[in-house]
Amino acid sequence: MRSPRTGWALRRLRSAVKPRTKPATSTPSLRPTAYLDGLRGFAAFMVYFHHHGLWAHTPDNNLIVENGWGYNGNYYLAAFPGIRLFFNGGHFAVATFFVISGYVLSIKPLTLIQAGEQAKLADNLASQLFRRWLRLYIPLIITTGVYMLTWHTFGGLWIDGAEKQGSMRDEVWWWYAELKNFSFLFNTGGLPWLSYNLHLWSIPVEMKGSITIFTMLLAFSRLTTRARLGGTVVLLFYFVYIADGLYFALFVMGTLLADLDLLATKNELPRLFKALAPYKDFIYYHLLVVALYLGGVPTATKDINDLGKNRGWYYLSLLKPQAAFDYKWFYLFFAATLLVAATPRISWLRRFFETRFCQYLGHISYALYLVHGPLLFTFGDRVYTAVGWIGSNSPGQTEHLAWWMNRFPLPKTGPYGLELAFLLPHIVLIPVNFWCAEAVTRWIDEPAVRFSQWLYRSGLAAPPQLPQQYQQQRQPHLQSSAGGDSSSRPVPTVVIGTEKKSDV
Repeated sequence: MRSPRTGWALRRLRSAVKPRTKPATSTPSLRPTAYLDGLRGFAAFMVYFHHHGLWAHTPDNNLIVENGWGYNGNYYLAAFPGIRLFFNGGHFAVATFFVISGYVLSIKPLTLIQAGEQAKLADNLASQLFRRWLRLYIPLIITTGVYMLTWHTFGGLWIDGAEKQGSMRDEVWWWYAELKNFSFLFNTGGLPWLSYNLHLWSIPVEMKGSITIFTMLLAFSRLTTRARLGGTVVLLFYFVYIADGLYFALFVMGTLLADLDLLATKNELPRLFKALAPYKDFIYYHLLVVALYLGGVPTATKDINDLGKNRGWYYLSLLKPQAAFDYKWFYLFFAATLLVAATPRISWLRRFFETRFCQYLGHISYALYLVHGPLLFTFGDRVYTAVGWIGSNSPGQTEHLAWWMNRFPLPKTGPYGLELAFLLPHIVLIPVNFWCAEAVTRWIDEPAVRFSQWLYRSGLAAPPQLPQQYQQQRQPHLQSSAGGDSSSRPVPTVVIGTEKKSDV
């Protein structure tokens, strides 16, 4: 007979490993920006698929999608404009993340700015600024820490490209030393990525972009609508054409889109947009097509001359500004902007991103971004080796994964990225990644959000008390308010300089 304590433990274990489900009859209403959650989730899935494709195939095979359709006479379905985004859309997805972040971080502050609620705006920006680092880095620290520990457990997992230290103690110290520099906002040296999860290079960019948004919103908070929009456009021009600041331009563009959407709800858009309103369907469908084309910018090298050699990109390559070091972000800036702008105005596309599948992807998107790399480097690498893929790390696979090689060989029939040997392993890989992302969301990401909120609230100072002189002079005023001639009410006089510094 099972003891009550054992039954309780089993129920807790079952709740921990079982994904959360909602009753089939529940139809929760979606937030107005729910499509952005779905878009972010689908973009995270594109990052997952992009990295898996690159990992399984050899570097020479990967040039198929890193170059454009028809490059050097090669015409592959996976490289065709639009379709190529399913195979190399990770860069486009990250650019979309940044625009969405700029939009979401700005929507509440902009609502307060447009309403003239300066005090509430200060409270909102202070709260966001306090919580942002904690919200981004607590899940990162925990997931990379757990992944780091696997390097010296289970007999020491072999991981391609991992430079292990001599002992667990040395590994923990190296992880700490690298992490503290990686998470420092104003770090100006070292590598821009974390060796314990190379895919997380975008998190410091996310933090810096957030600071850019908060600073800009505060600086522009008291400007007129025209001045605020004009200042945002000037800042965009600076980041795109004068400084190599395309990452930050993506965040600022998200803020501009949010500002325009809020103005549209009040029918206060600039006259130019009102004049184009009768043609909006025609315009936004064409913007979507342009976004999908630019989002597939060839990225085999950083040489702009190589981009010009790709079919359909010669004249576009001439548009790259001198300031842009990595040219792909210039084209991805426009691609992500047009995609986020067009999505809510194309009904079928918005409905797709509001489906339960996309909303679920949005719910686990950050956790999926955190865990898909470590799972690929460990579990995924062995699965691909077992079905016959000797891909980008073939020397290491031959030496360290000999037992796994061709354990369950599958045919590699089909075009690039659609081979049976590549698609069938995802019957296992996708559920494992989703389950781990669900677990990280439930047990790490959401608690981190709640912890940052609690920490901020627990440290808030009490509202400042009115000076005693003001309270004494206000008492007769309150009494006269209950009855009597209003003309005889005393006018309160505030004595300046009596407040304590700790109350300010």
